[in-house]
Amino acid sequence: MADDTWALRGDLLDFTGEPAWGQLKPSQVRWRPDHWLLVRGQRIEAVQAQPPGPEWRRVDHAGRLVLPGFIDTHVHAPQLDVLASYGTELLDWLNHHTFPAEARFADPQTAQDGAQRFVQALLRHGTTAAMAFSTVHESATEALFAAAHAAGMRLITGKVLMDRHVPPELQDDVLGAEQACRRLIARWHGTGRLAYAVTPRFAPTSTPAQLDMAARLLREDQGLYLQSHVAETQAEVRWVGELFPEARSYLDVYDSRGLLHRRTVLAHGIWLDDQDRARLQDEGATLAHSPTSNLFLGSGLFHWRQAQAAGVRVCTASDVGGGTSLNLLRNLAAAYQVQALLGERLTAWTALHSVTLGAAQALCLDHEIGRLEPGCTADVAVWDWAQDPVVEHRLSLSRDLHERLFAWFMLGDERLLRSVVVAGRAQAATA
Repeated sequence: MADDTWALRGDLLDFTGEPAWGQLKPSQVRWRPDHWLLVRGQRIEAVQAQPPGPEWRRVDHAGRLVLPGFIDTHVHAPQLDVLASYGTELLDWLNHHTFPAEARFADPQTAQDGAQRFVQALLRHGTTAAMAFSTVHESATEALFAAAHAAGMRLITGKVLMDRHVPPELQDDVLGAEQACRRLIARWHGTGRLAYAVTPRFAPTSTPAQLDMAARLLREDQGLYLQSHVAETQAEVRWVGELFPEARSYLDVYDSRGLLHRRTVLAHGIWLDDQDRARLQDEGATLAHSPTSNLFLGSGLFHWRQAQAAGVRVCTASDVGGGTSLNLLRNLAAAYQVQALLGERLTAWTALHSVTLGAAQALCLDHEIGRLEPGCTADVAVWDWAQDPVVEHRLSLSRDLHERLFAWFMLGDERLLRSVVVAGRAQAATA
């Protein structure tokens, strides 16, 4: 019996497509209770109801929920240091908390320790793949790539680009930043399960020349990603208008330079208009909704259904450290509350799709992750339904699967996580 040939038993849930907004019994939900997930090497070989033969090592999680590993489409690796920092909105928060924390990553040991802490924290929260910001430092970005590679994770990241409006110790320049990006791309893009994201922090901290450089990198390699922020707060939108008076909107700063494409992921997008949403749809770009961050910083309420109706792809992300938890269940619960304040109701199906198959599709990786499908990489998370008797009783009263799943993610967190598998290898377990 080979060590890399094994079978996992549990209640399997994933998606074959995107559920329609508000639909409680969509055909795209794939529910396979008491099934076996057969894993050979790094990949899923089969899913079946009958027990496997004796050549398969069995891992029995009967009665537990088995999901694809969560995919966080927007998170900041160095910002574990500023989780729950009190008292400011976005722009002050960056100056008072974030920039000092990120400056510490100039120290190689701090960067290495921080990268290891971040990767292990993702796994302990049920996240097996992520699109993450590093810092402005090339060495810190190297450390983050190396930590993810050692864990076998699918990680997309890149050196942050900032050549103005930041402390001197965090400021780069166009030529130096381009050279650093090229070195990192040559070493890490396509290595193992890693990919490079060109990463201007947001429009105010990059000159037009630096944004043009970012666009040049994207034109040279269509496999590169672009990650940044857009229209997070009204004060930020006003500032962008002052810095780029020629632009029609905040989004147009990126769009007019060719920074919107199929592999672009922009966080937030709260204060966009119809024309902006049409351009996102035209280019196939994605918005990473970051609900705990938006609530914590008081940035505003993202109208998910409005974006979806315009044909814009939406994922749910943690945005730690503005966000208050790496656990995407906590962020999905907050997303439901944000939509409720807007008079909408987010179903469990739309919510869970946005951190599994939907996120994988946003990253052009649905052939690899986000599904429990033969041929896909075995990135899997096993969850308890409940550990608290009150929650267990509540779930026992559920009238259907949607009600049970909805109560589960509203009331659950990382304490329900039992096992995490990355590329067929167990990485973390609580039991």
